Amino acid sequence: MSRILSYVIGAVVSAVLHVGVIVALWANWQPSSETVYLQPKYVVAELVQLAPRAPGVSKEKKTSVTSDQLARKKKRQLEERERKRRADKRRDDAEKAALAKRKKRQDEERAALEKRQLEERQRVEREQQQAEWEDMLAQEEAQMDAQEDQRAANSYRQIIQQRLSENWSRPPSARRNMEAQVRIQLVPTGRVVGVSIIKSSGDAAFDRSVEQAVRKAHQFIELQAMDSRLFELKFRSVDVAFSPEDLRL
Repeated sequence: MSRILSYVIGAVVSAVLHVGVIVALWANWQPSSETVYLQPKYVVAELVQLAPRAPGVSKEKKTSVTSDQLARKKKRQLEERERKRRADKRRDDAEKAALAKRKKRQDEERAALEKRQLEERQRVEREQQQAEWEDMLAQEEAQMDAQEDQRAANSYRQIIQQRLSENWSRPPSARRNMEAQVRIQLVPTGRVVGVSIIKSSGDAAFDRSVEQAVRKAHQFIELQAMDSRLFELKFRSVDVAFSPEDLRL
C-alpha cells in the first residue's frame, strides 16, 4: 500500500512539474522562424529523481528485519517457556522425590516403632508368662512343702502326744467333758523349758496332773531330727488339750 502511494505521489509531482515547465516556456516564448522542440529529458530526469523508491525499499527491509526479530523473539519466548517448563518439571520431580523419600523414611520409622512395640509387648508377655509359671511353681512347691511340713509335724505331734499320754495319770476327780489346755515351750533339742495352763478344766487336781505329765516327759529327743525351719514354725511353742476321753494337740 505504501509503495502504491509513493508511485501516486511521484506521478502527481511529475505532472505538476510538467505543467510548470510548459507555463514557463509559454511565458518566455517569442515568435521565431525557428521551430523549437521540447525535450522530455528533464521530465524523465525529474521523474527518476522524484520517485520515492529508496524509502520504499528501506521500509521493506525494515519490515523484513522486524519480522525476523519477531520470529527470533517468538523463538526465544518458546525456548524460555520450554526452559521454564523443564525447570518446573525438575522442581516438581525433586519435590515428588523428596516427598517419596520422606514418606519412605516415615514408613520405615513407623514400621520400626511398631516392631519395637510388638517386641516389647512380646517381651512383657513372656515375662508375665514366666512370672506366672514361676509363681505357679512356687505355689506348687510351697503347697508341697506345706504338705510335707504338715506330714512331718503330724508325725512329731504323734510322738509328743504318745509321750504325754504315757506320762499322764488321770486324777480321781476327772469327769467326762473336762478339758485343760497347756502351752509347752520347747528348744531345738526337744527339751521342755516351760509349761503353762492356758485353759483350766475347772478342777485344780486335773490341771496339776496335766502339768506333771508335761514335766515328767522332760525332753522329746525325737525333735532333734526336725528341720530347724519347721521347729521354729510349729514347735517352738506347742498347745496341747487334755481331756479324760482324749489327748489332742
